[in-house]
Amino acid sequence: VGNRDDSNLYIHMKLKAAAEIGISANHIKLPNTATEADVLKCIASLNADPAVHGFIVQLPLDSDNPINTEKITNAVAPEKDVDGLSSINAGKLSRGDLGDCFIPCTPKGCMELIRQTGVQVAGKRAVVIGRSKIVGAPMHDLLLWNNATVTTCHSKTSTLAEEVGKADILVVAAGRAEMVKGEWIKPGAIVIDCGINHVPDSTKASGKRVVGDVAYNSAKEKASFITPVPGGVGPMTVAMLMQSTVESAQCFLEKFQPGKWTIQYNQLTLKMPVPSDIEISKSCMPKPIEQVAKEVGLFPDEVELYGQTKAKVQLSVLKRLQNQPDGKYVVVTGITPTPLGEGKSTTTVGLVQALGAHLHQNVFACVRQPSQGPTFGIKGGAAGGGYCQVVPMEEFNLHLTGDIHAITAANNLVAAAIDARMFHELTQSDQALYNRLVPSVNGVRKFSDIQIRRLQKLGINKTDPMALTKEEINAFVRLDIDPGTITWQRVLDTNDRFLRKITIGQSATEKGFSRTAQFDITVSSEIMAVLALADGLDDMKKRFGRMVVASSKKGQPVTADDLGVTGALAVLMKDTVKPNLMQTLEGTPVFVHAGPFANIAHGNSSVLADKIALKLVGKDGFVVTEAGFGADIGMEKFFNIKCRYSGLRPHVVVLVATVRALKMHGGGPAVTAGVPLPKEYTEENLQLVAKGCSNLNKQIQNARMFGVPVVVAVNAFKTDTKAELALVVQHAKEAGAFDAVECTHWAEGGKGALALAQAVQRASQAPNNFRFLYNVELPIVDKIRLIAQQVYGARDIELLPEAQEKVALYTKQGFGNLPICMAKTHLSLSHDPEQKGAPTGFVLPIRDIRASVGAGFLYPLVGTMSTMPGLPTRPCFYDIDLDPVSGEVNGLF
Repeated sequence: VGNRDDSNLYIHMKLKAAAEIGISANHIKLPNTATEADVLKCIASLNADPAVHGFIVQLPLDSDNPINTEKITNAVAPEKDVDGLSSINAGKLSRGDLGDCFIPCTPKGCMELIRQTGVQVAGKRAVVIGRSKIVGAPMHDLLLWNNATVTTCHSKTSTLAEEVGKADILVVAAGRAEMVKGEWIKPGAIVIDCGINHVPDSTKASGKRVVGDVAYNSAKEKASFITPVPGGVGPMTVAMLMQSTVESAQCFLEKFQPGKWTIQYNQLTLKMPVPSDIEISKSCMPKPIEQVAKEVGLFPDEVELYGQTKAKVQLSVLKRLQNQPDGKYVVVTGITPTPLGEGKSTTTVGLVQALGAHLHQNVFACVRQPSQGPTFGIKGGAAGGGYCQVVPMEEFNLHLTGDIHAITAANNLVAAAIDARMFHELTQSDQALYNRLVPSVNGVRKFSDIQIRRLQKLGINKTDPMALTKEEINAFVRLDIDPGTITWQRVLDTNDRFLRKITIGQSATEKGFSRTAQFDITVSSEIMAVLALADGLDDMKKRFGRMVVASSKKGQPVTADDLGVTGALAVLMKDTVKPNLMQTLEGTPVFVHAGPFANIAHGNSSVLADKIALKLVGKDGFVVTEAGFGADIGMEKFFNIKCRYSGLRPHVVVLVATVRALKMHGGGPAVTAGVPLPKEYTEENLQLVAKGCSNLNKQIQNARMFGVPVVVAVNAFKTDTKAELALVVQHAKEAGAFDAVECTHWAEGGKGALALAQAVQRASQAPNNFRFLYNVELPIVDKIRLIAQQVYGARDIELLPEAQEKVALYTKQGFGNLPICMAKTHLSLSHDPEQKGAPTGFVLPIRDIRASVGAGFLYPLVGTMSTMPGLPTRPCFYDIDLDPVSGEVNGLF
């Protein structure tokens, strides 16, 4: 701070020394008008910067404003306080914690000079003259903890000469020119002179010379070793500053070594019977999310806190860890489920709790963010269950960090842009449209960047708005959208059956231009699928631009880029691209990011979350992610779509099976949500289980088809018998599973998934020959047929007329090489939800085919897919409430 000549000289010396040994050093110079707040703000920035390993505050602070020096030096983070002046470092030194603190550079240099003499400090009598916080006091402590007998003298010491005469080691830092006389010094003593004083000298050009606190010429005759002034302690002080900086960098690298985690796990207090999910969640005291981030090796500037229990993680971590090898990649999927679900999320959480809290492996769970629709509808939340949950569950299941709300806003901006553009084109001439699309501002007309892209797409290589011909203006302003081809709908993250079909444009201001439309639930938006598959902010923006919202009347695709909305979408979505960090009940880290539908989209959490997690866990760690619905849907899309775009290769498939679902596939009565289970599901029935294992066998084959080892997790319910569970394990192994284990994680947390975790560890070392099911360059129909026959067991496919038209259209529009994302019921391997087990010989009807070009896939519709759920007679919201006193949420499950 300021511009003192002496400070500038000292800083120059330090910068020169740093440059000579390869330390990157910078001088941050604040003006003498700087306030205390300005200095503290600068220090806070340096504290948070992981690229800075150490820094010093040059004293004195030359400011016109009052500044508390003590407050400033204590603001420096102790781990970066290479000057050793903070109270924390001083305190550690005073109590002898020499290996856990930075020592002020001058005393440290003095001590090194003493060591260089070869004289043993232990047992010697040492005298320190001076008691400043920078030299005298820490020098006393340093000598004391090196086992010298130390006396500190100062200006009030009445017998100074007598005390000096007793010293085997004398360190002088009094700030008084030649105060210590040579005759005072004990013969053979070591003398360290820290003083820098100016005395008059007419022989010097400056009229003065530099001397120390010791009368050098007389003292050198009695001392065995003595430091000159200048050229003695000063250079050593600079050298020690360099050494402390190197030590700080070494500590930093050791502490933040990629893949080296030190995690505090939470101990579960298990209760029987198992309480409700919300009770268990509330009974857990989550770690501050800032602590979780630090435990897994994230830097402070890579984490954006959203309260105490959730945070967003910057994508910059990928660049920092780009040379770090990836960990093991595990996907959790399941057999064809009952409408109640078979516990994939619970198994995912149980597995990571077992790997982390019990086997002490670096492990991350990567899961989808749930929609609020089911949370308030009939299904409830998706945080797992029992003693295997992401916590706090109310944060997880509700707004989280607002990603879904941002998707709603972005999606509806596109929808509004479509109808507004159609309206304006119908009500204005070409020139009027052009004048409004490219307005004159202060007499200047200019195309925006996105308009330049549209011109280039049209083959118009002009940048001057005045240079376009009438024909070019017509092509530029007319998207000429065919209303019958619009595939983009408005969305809302609420179950609302009355929005499934609506009429828009009924206000008189829309001049009679109305049309039939609909609302979908937000998580079905293509923007959600784009978020899940994007490889970064730039990739996400490009995918937004490619999203096809309709076709023109000439059959050309109309994109978000054509609408001019791409940049605005990127702005609305700029924060959503950062994965959300949370934790499990047992304190293992979780990324919650993206939540695309598993039927009309690929049903997997984000590529970015997986990539960051794989870097953070290190080569021996594990990342466990979950694929929606059964293996025939979510797993197939995980392999053929997500892994294709991400370039990631899985090591293990965990296939979740339950006795309940296998009994259903074996011919058991219908399972209906909200209705008590028939007795066949609560009593032992080995025949039903054995017959239902046909579905398990097929899903094991489906996983092995991709060349990845399969571990079957038999998720045990309290009504299952030992014989039933053993039968499932036996069938799974006979069907080719690498291993099959019984799991009780719902009731026991990670402990109940310990055998599963150990099986996954072994499987991750097994040979792996991952491969895709199809080449994307195959014709659209061939890719659909391969999935139907190889994964579902169909004899063939049948394309209905509308689907045949779409095959021709998308092939013509250049979208034929996109992967396939089948939109099929999750309740059967076939298209008929009533067909259980492993049906064969059926023909799979393809009703229609639609395109999510931005996300990067075509989705054939097998039957009717509802994209807006409805509310049941008694929705979950009847039980959800807020305690106005405590602020606690009640009734979520």
